[in-house]
Parts: sequence; C-alpha cells; structure tokens
Amino acid sequence: MARVLAVCGMPASGKGLFAEILAKKGVPVRSMGDMIRAEVNRLGLEESPSIFGEIATRLRAEYGDDVLAHRLIDEVDSLLEYNPVVLIEGMRGTAEKSVFESHWGDLFSTVAISAHQDIRFARISKRQRSEDGNRDDLEDRDRREIGWGLEILLSEAEFKFRNEADIDAFRIEVETWFNSL
Repeated sequence: MARVLAVCGMPASGKGLFAEILAKKGVPVRSMGDMIRAEVNRLGLEESPSIFGEIATRLRAEYGDDVLAHRLIDEVDSLLEYNPVVLIEGMRGTAEKSVFESHWGDLFSTVAISAHQDIRFARISKRQRSEDGNRDDLEDRDRREIGWGLEILLSEAEFKFRNEADIDAFRIEVETWFNSL
C-alpha cells in the first residue's frame, strides 16, 4: 500500500537529515524548501536570509497558504505509481497539511522533528546556507513559520523525533522506525 509522509520541523531541526536517511532507503523525497529556492533563482534574486522568507510569504499571499501543496500533488502521485513511500520534506503550514490529508486521506502521515533553538542555531552556524543568517534571522524564521501553523503541525504529528543527540543516534532511531512501518 502506498504511503505519503510529510516531515515538519523548525529550521535546522533535522528535516534534511531525516530526508537523507529515507532517501538512502530508496524513498523519493520532494522538498518544499527547494521549491522556494527554485522560485528565488527563477526570479533572479540574490540569495539572503530574508529573501527566502519574503518569497515564501509572497507566494502564500498571492496564491494561498496551500500553494506549495497544490504544486506538489501531481508529482507525488506520479512517484506513488512506482514507489510504496514518498516523503515530502519541509511541510510548514496547516493549510498544506489540509490539502495533503484531503487528497491522500489515510495514506498520509506527518512526522515532526524537534530540537532546541540553541542547538538549531549551532547547526545553522556550521552549515552556512544562504537562507540561514544570524540568531535574529533564525528567530524571524521561527516566528514566520509558527504563523503558518508549524507549532500545530509539530504537536499533532503522528510520529515525533527529538533530534538533540548525535547524528548516529538520530539515524539509528529513524532507520528503526522506518523499518517498522
């Protein structure tokens, strides 16, 4: 039976690592964050911590809070034809979850990854992505994504992982969970 998983979490909580672990298990991954990065590139904008949030906010204002979800559905449906599980990485809003639930019903599940803000900031400082910035930028991102309903998603997720230990421990926990699905 096919299954669609969507992983959510605050910036630098470990969504990308979770996706990487599942991808190594053969699960196709589609990233909502990559959709925003592609839009920034399509518009020819210079990458900066604020521009990604501006573009995500602008898309939601212009096309609705569920715009990214609607743009993903056909691609995920195509992947489900040949894959038993597909992962959507980076769901951030309740509107997106509503679209996915109404489309896939019981085949859809959410996964939450959490980590303390200090740990997330330390990760951001190391990875140095163009959207990361400083502590104030992280706090701005947190507020924006909470405004989209991310805290609700985290609290309501069917599966929850705390990602504050070392990477190997997290990897083992996720692999064990995935193998039991």
